[in-house]
Amino acid sequence: MTTQPVVPSFTAHNGFALPAIGLGTYGLNGDAGAEAVAGGIGAGYRLVDTAFNYENEGSVGHGIAAADVARPEIIVTTKLPGRHHPSAKATTSIEESRSRLGLDVTDLHLIHWPNPIQDEYVEAWAALVDAQARGVVRQIGVSNFLPEHLERIEQETGVRPVVNQIEVHPFFPQEEQLAYHRERGILTEAWSPLGRAKELFDEAVIHDIAAARGITTAQTVLAWHVARGTVSIPKASSLEHQVANLAAAEIALDDAEVAAITALGRPDGRLFDADPRTHEES
Repeated sequence: MTTQPVVPSFTAHNGFALPAIGLGTYGLNGDAGAEAVAGGIGAGYRLVDTAFNYENEGSVGHGIAAADVARPEIIVTTKLPGRHHPSAKATTSIEESRSRLGLDVTDLHLIHWPNPIQDEYVEAWAALVDAQARGVVRQIGVSNFLPEHLERIEQETGVRPVVNQIEVHPFFPQEEQLAYHRERGILTEAWSPLGRAKELFDEAVIHDIAAARGITTAQTVLAWHVARGTVSIPKASSLEHQVANLAAAEIALDDAEVAAITALGRPDGRLFDADPRTHEES
């Protein structure tokens, strides 16, 4: 029997904890997606991330049900889409996600994007606060929120998110935003944690650290996330890649290595034109 890695966890302001590496599921659809999710859970993942807009909540739910792991051990995350921000739509969407996942309760529900031009994210947040009070979801958070958005929802509802899932990778390290989160006990989750993987993995600093340690370039980047206290959710459909990614949780980079990777940050480091100040998700 293969020994599963010991995955550290990070804790939010209210005591809620997330493992340092979770399983991203964007693009994992149908029966193959369900099998990949079940395989990942079997390999040791205890955080599974999906979204209403990924159109795979059903497959993710089937994968969770098929896994030979007790349901309370798995943290299931999904996200509320932009078109569902108004209160009544948000309430229905939250309940629909739970039904699609086949769960009695979702563990963590996020607002996917603030959509500041639409400007209904406070209404959506209030719906999540209500859903938590009703026991429909256990924990609530956001995704792609800037400090100004985070401060507004807390000021207007009195409730601070436990998580903000944002774009973070070596080309876009988000040092200021991470510091803001740490000061307030908000966990940072990194979407697309490997960034532009092909280009990134060709960087000499990544290649050299990986070669010196006898690890893969992907493991090097994921270990950088762990060292910075950031939860990463890399997507992997094959069991081989899932196992390799999760093993990065046990790799401890030193401060110099972390700094060298962080120095790869670029002013134009975003993967695509999705500045939360202007981006509107449907």
